[in-house]
Amino acid sequence: MRDSATKALQTKPESSISLGFGLLKSGQLDAFASTGNTGAMLVGSVLSVKTIPGVIRPALCSLVPKESGRYGILLDVGANADCKPDVLQQFGLLGALLAQHVYHIVDPKVALLNIGEEEKKGNAVTQAAYGLMKECGQYTFVGNIEGRDLFNDKADVVVCDGFTGNVVLKAVEAFHELLEQRGVHEPFFDRFNYENYGGLPVLGINGNVIIGHGISNALTIKNMVLFTQEVVESKLNDRIREALT
Repeated sequence: MRDSATKALQTKPESSISLGFGLLKSGQLDAFASTGNTGAMLVGSVLSVKTIPGVIRPALCSLVPKESGRYGILLDVGANADCKPDVLQQFGLLGALLAQHVYHIVDPKVALLNIGEEEKKGNAVTQAAYGLMKECGQYTFVGNIEGRDLFNDKADVVVCDGFTGNVVLKAVEAFHELLEQRGVHEPFFDRFNYENYGGLPVLGINGNVIIGHGISNALTIKNMVLFTQEVVESKLNDRIREALT
């Protein structure tokens, strides 16, 4: 965990992550799923199988349970701490394609996470991103949403930079753990448990790479493998290539 991700991949060619990416790059795997170091998985994705032509930055996403019983998608949640407006605009496309082809959400609604709903709210980056997302035309953009809207149905895909997304994700995970420790049982909050979905894809790279939680148990691993199969069969990367050509 203390290794530099880039150096570790270069100096430890027999590690499971290095071997996995080697097999994926050579075409011997349809997908590579791992609960190993997230940084190493991200670096390996970019250096080994590389990004799909036209993708500015690959993204990490997370599922967000909705009050209605559905799930939404939040991205980025840690791969890109700083994002330019065009990167956020493209995250909307990547998230919409994931929602449509893997989670079978018809015409997913895409929103930008902000400190207010008005178009001129936020910092210079989010204001510029709003304009680009509004004019994009490749997905249904519904404007800004605030943090309190994450769990309702205002949006199916919520876009933010990786710094913001990671803080949101860790806060939600901590809240779920706190409720468990206090013996509070409510079915809605059970859906925050990472065991239910196992892992999530790195979006925008030339291969199917799924990253699981580092403290995964047997149930999580099973669900990660099943989800990996769904991603492969959805041909998500082909859909991304088509959208960017």
